[in-house]
Amino acid sequence: MANISITARSALRRALPRGIVRTVSRLRPTRRLSYAEDGLWTVHNCDFIRDARFMRAYEAGRATRSWGGAEIHWRAFVACWAANRAAKMEGDFVECGVNRGGLARAVIEYVDFARLKKTFYLLDTFSGLQPEYASSAELNRFAGVYSDCYQEVIATFAPFANVEIVRGAIPGTLSQVQCRSVSYLSIDMNCAAPERAALEYFWDKMTSGAAIVLDDYGWRGFEAQKVSADEFAASKGVQVLGLPTGQGLIFKP
Repeated sequence: MANISITARSALRRALPRGIVRTVSRLRPTRRLSYAEDGLWTVHNCDFIRDARFMRAYEAGRATRSWGGAEIHWRAFVACWAANRAAKMEGDFVECGVNRGGLARAVIEYVDFARLKKTFYLLDTFSGLQPEYASSAELNRFAGVYSDCYQEVIATFAPFANVEIVRGAIPGTLSQVQCRSVSYLSIDMNCAAPERAALEYFWDKMTSGAAIVLDDYGWRGFEAQKVSADEFAASKGVQVLGLPTGQGLIFKP
């Protein structure tokens, strides 16, 4: 409100509900923001947005048109960071919930996946949520959002011989992931039941120390995923680390 008159500011304060005025006042930064996108504002250091290696990876992901014009640098960096750890561990990579492949493409670029002796399994319907595995609330939230992108995904990952695309709804396709161990697992299906099925299926395959990245964990409107992930983690004696990006991290003991 810095650029409007005192009179106009007072009128605006009177017109708005008191709770909204208090919220806006608390959100107004006292220092110059270092990052402001994707629901996250901070004044703290975020050197990764000036790192040439990460920015090459991010641009490769953005070129797939996966994010609908949004910028998600910090979320993408979390995935790249987890994948960079995983590249040094035994086990393959798995992403459940791929859409057009932006996050997977960024990860591949960041860790130079083509040189690794690993397979990256990409699981998705590539056409949106399936009614038999989604709640009515989930179906309504994403009605009309997704279109069939399978052929585009095939083209995006065609240069990478160690990427395997698995089309179909989870949990039905999980058994097609033929690997002994997993060092990187990304889950982003906007749908609680398949996400829980993926956690259950891959947990015993996860390499000790490996990270699971949950994209939807902390977002408003996705409480069903959070409740399910917390229940799963508690059953395994671990805890989900919620991040200000809205993501969650689970580390396999």
